[in-house]
Amino acid sequence: MKEPLVSEDAAHDALSARALRHFEESIRTKTACKDVLPALIARGARVMIDALLNDRKILSCGNGGSAADAQHFSSELLNRFEIERPGLPAVALTTDASTVTSIANDHHFEEIFARQVRALGHAGDVLLAISTSGNSTNVIRAVEAAHERGMACVVLNGRDGGDLSATLSADDVDICVAGPSTARIQEVHITVIHCLCDLIDSQLLGSD
Repeated sequence: MKEPLVSEDAAHDALSARALRHFEESIRTKTACKDVLPALIARGARVMIDALLNDRKILSCGNGGSAADAQHFSSELLNRFEIERPGLPAVALTTDASTVTSIANDHHFEEIFARQVRALGHAGDVLLAISTSGNSTNVIRAVEAAHERGMACVVLNGRDGGDLSATLSADDVDICVAGPSTARIQEVHITVIHCLCDLIDSQLLGSD
């Protein structure tokens, strides 16, 4: 058996140091966002609250980790966030494998969310569109479909906003995280999602 190139203690220390760098970079990214994003988050929450108070619903979409974030948001509304309350109407457009694969197969992958928005969305509903790059074509198409249906969009975006920012209207909310990597952007996105859930609950239920 070959002798290890470094001792077990040294390898452990190197892994620990690498993990620490992730924490430090995450903290730096969130610190850089804290003076910019809260006002946008509040505006996005207001759009969602107004929709819910008018018996409308929130659709959500994204790819990969952003798909998981879309489902996370939807589950927090449909079930509960931190306090007990009646479920709120939310639909993640990422969860129905039969629908997603049939649209991708019969039409194009770029249409997997847009066709659902056109079928399920109504004027006054809200689309939560999530992309870490700002260039996810199927998310951009979903925003365009939402506009066709008279829906407002709240966008969790990344880097310089990409083509997604250019697609938005004056009534939409672009919550853009200029993070150094996809991982750091996603970490801020999940914080934003929790903020949105808390602000919705605080306004609808009067929670502290």
